[in-house]
Amino acid sequence: MSKFTAAIRKFFKKSQESAQKEAQEELLQELFHDMYRNRKRIYHLNFVRGIFFGVGSVIGGTLVIGLVIWILSLFVNFPLIGDYFRDIQQSIQRSKD
Repeated sequence: MSKFTAAIRKFFKKSQESAQKEAQEELLQELFHDMYRNRKRIYHLNFVRGIFFGVGSVIGGTLVIGLVIWILSLFVNFPLIGDYFRDIQQSIQRSKD
């Protein structure tokens, strides 16, 4: 097989792949537009979703920090490391006030 023939086959193979990718993109766009015709509804749903995500993140973060502080308070009475944890707990308390 000559180099020219190999180059032609390679060209057509690439063009078939690109045509297939274009067809897939068009199909995805068509499906998106069929499912989401009302853009106002999409914006509203995404806005509400964002609010719930933010509130959930704040609540989750608060619970995790509270749990960490509670666990640190359990180690205050241990020898050697108790003073270190007491200092951490006091600095957290000062930052809250």
